[in-house]
Amino acid sequence: MAYSMTGFGRGEKLFDTRKYSIEIKSVNSRFCDISIRMPRMFNYLDGDIRRALTDRLTRGKIDVFINYADQGDAGQTVTVNEALAVEYSEAAAVICSVTGREDDMGVARIATMPDVLTVTQNEIDEDTATKELLETLNCAIDGMLAMRKREGENLVASILTKIEALEGIREEVVARSPIVVEAYKQKLASRIDEILTSDQRAFYDDNRLAAEVAIFADKCAIDEEMARLSSHFSQARKILGGEETVGKKMDFLVQEINREVNTTGSKANDIEITSRVLSMKNLVEEIREQIQNLV
Repeated sequence: MAYSMTGFGRGEKLFDTRKYSIEIKSVNSRFCDISIRMPRMFNYLDGDIRRALTDRLTRGKIDVFINYADQGDAGQTVTVNEALAVEYSEAAAVICSVTGREDDMGVARIATMPDVLTVTQNEIDEDTATKELLETLNCAIDGMLAMRKREGENLVASILTKIEALEGIREEVVARSPIVVEAYKQKLASRIDEILTSDQRAFYDDNRLAAEVAIFADKCAIDEEMARLSSHFSQARKILGGEETVGKKMDFLVQEINREVNTTGSKANDIEITSRVLSMKNLVEEIREQIQNLV
């Protein structure tokens, strides 16, 4: 099944007074590149979080944002830096003595000075935190996968439309191919008739004309290319409709399709086929860009 590498997921869980909020976003990447931002108290869970992500998200540049708050009375602790508070108070007294101004440095103001008060998050049991955080993380991953699936389905539908267009152009090229040889034969015959006099024409061997036409037909033959393109298009439909990841397989297949299209253009020796080849190349390039976003 095709999934896009672009997606977003959000998970929020409340366990008693402990609230977890996790957001995940991802964009294109050849590999699974994970960046995690979370409170330091959860650093020991880095490996578990990465395993949970890589088990379900195989490719993409993935950014994870984890927020945590304990809304209970025992969730946080406020610590007073007593020595620093005394220093601020004494410094204020010195300023009053020097300037002769009234000391209005009350307790409330001292408490707002830098580093006087420190709020710390109380530690929670590691096993409990692991269970709760990973449950929230999987909720966020579920949301991302749902979005990736929708985006992937839209991409596949667009790619299949382009493959159908390629198949139509291929049929036009197949129909045009025999006409190219016949047109060359008639043009060559007319040219010979213009050059040779009536006496010379009597000695001309028509087998030479047939040989020239045969050589031309062999040089511009694109039957094999057309057959391989037909096979590639069928394979592309099979890959896009399968249950496995499709990005890398389609990337390789599009390279093969592009190779056959280029060979057709170099061998065709016909302006109408060349025009159709250019249209095919544009479609192939559009498909190439789209599959870069598929897992």
